[in-house]
Amino acid sequence: MIQRVQSIWLFLAALTLFLLLISPILSTGNPPAGLTYQIGGVYSKTDGAKVESFTALFGGTIVVGLICLVNIFSFRNRSLQKRIILLTIILILILIGWTAANLLNIPNILQEFKLSIGAFLPILSIIFCLLAIRGINNDDKLIRSADRLR
Repeated sequence: MIQRVQSIWLFLAALTLFLLLISPILSTGNPPAGLTYQIGGVYSKTDGAKVESFTALFGGTIVVGLICLVNIFSFRNRSLQKRIILLTIILILILIGWTAANLLNIPNILQEFKLSIGAFLPILSIIFCLLAIRGINNDDKLIRSADRLR
């Protein structure tokens, strides 16, 4: 049913992906002249202007978050819901790799950087997806045990 625990885990996974859109991943340099890296692009700390844009990565993150959110409503078909969650986990891993590739293409990234909360949100989203799969498996066990009683 829609009120099952996996719906909450999927909602939290989607929420963390949407929070990733606004939270910084890492920052470099000293505060007056440094850069802030987000999913949407690279921003200057001095005036907040966008130095470089990652529009496709931004759109990809939105799509993965929407897949996770829409997957809540496929509660009637648990096997399909599990497959979509596994697809979501793979897409999140691709987003992590894509983000790392974009960040490594920017010069001077390896000098003085500090990870921010956005660097850990995709991992948290994967954990929420895995917890949703566990909830679906528990529902399957409950339904199988109820069928045995009939």
